[in-house]
Amino acid sequence: MTTEEILNHLDELFPEARCELIHHNNYEMAVAVVLSAQTTDASVNRVTPGLFAKYPDVYALAEGNPDEIAACIRSLGLYRNKARQIKAMAQGIVERFDGEVPSTMKELTTLPGVGRKCANVIMSECFGKPAMAVDTHVNRIAKRLGLAKAVDSLEDVERKLKRKIPRDRWIKTHHQMIFFGRYLCHSRSPACEKCPFTDFCLYRKGKAK
Repeated sequence: MTTEEILNHLDELFPEARCELIHHNNYEMAVAVVLSAQTTDASVNRVTPGLFAKYPDVYALAEGNPDEIAACIRSLGLYRNKARQIKAMAQGIVERFDGEVPSTMKELTTLPGVGRKCANVIMSECFGKPAMAVDTHVNRIAKRLGLAKAVDSLEDVERKLKRKIPRDRWIKTHHQMIFFGRYLCHSRSPACEKCPFTDFCLYRKGKAK
């Protein structure tokens, strides 16, 4: 199956795929995406209303008490570490970027808690820049569909997807692959009976996890 055919099937499966982290501005998006590491978007969405009510902007979060920040996100895994990260990120934004979330990979990845995946999400969601964020779902789907090799690193997967997928489709396809991984092609017990890719899926052939 060609890349174009894969994209067409994803269009049919998830035509309205989108970011599910609830946010109202760039500050909230940046915080939410850092909090989303190793947890679900739904879990993040449950804690951010209270967090943003207490810390409505980057300046408030930068001045926040780490223990009080941690209390707002206590239901998340690694909440103490994440509290330190978002406070330090806010401080970096205030001190080095005049309180505005930066828009480039180089600038974003200087901030605590912001790696390539988070930076790509921020660039695409906040600034509309074509980007391909590779999270656990995108990584898994790319390898199961043969768009990347099983041994590829996250950066290898990102590079290959960018090469194979048209630039104007990067953001859309990123969300569609997340939805596909989140709602059908689970890490364990994927819903293969609902999948249009079973004939060539490398997971089914035992060649991908």
